[in-house]
Amino acid sequence: MGAEAKMTTQQARGLRKNLTPAERKLWQHIRLRQLNGHKFRRQQPIEPYIVDFVRLEKRLVIEVDGGNHGEEAQETNDRERLAWLESQGFRVIRFWNNEIINNIEGVVAIIMNALEETTPSLALPRKGGED
Repeated sequence: MGAEAKMTTQQARGLRKNLTPAERKLWQHIRLRQLNGHKFRRQQPIEPYIVDFVRLEKRLVIEVDGGNHGEEAQETNDRERLAWLESQGFRVIRFWNNEIINNIEGVVAIIMNALEETTPSLALPRKGGED
């Protein structure tokens, strides 16, 4: 494991221990295969990023955004991240913290719809983009 990958893994572990209140609430509703048996991972490295939640087999990423995501610099980073994830075959859905806190049932319904619409990948990409 290279130094950069090791750092990303350590960062992900730290993020898992320090979920935001909105991330924690969403995790309580999607963990342990509660959504029709779908297994989600939290704070998962997908090089070069760490995504909030992912259903790898469905190539579905869920991002939880706080107020800083409305700032111009963060919006630019979010666009670049989205473009890269989409180029790797992932579908990304985003929720604001307040959506999760105030309407968890609606958020879960959107996730369920996305899971039904997302077709599984035949193969996950190899590390480093190798074929």
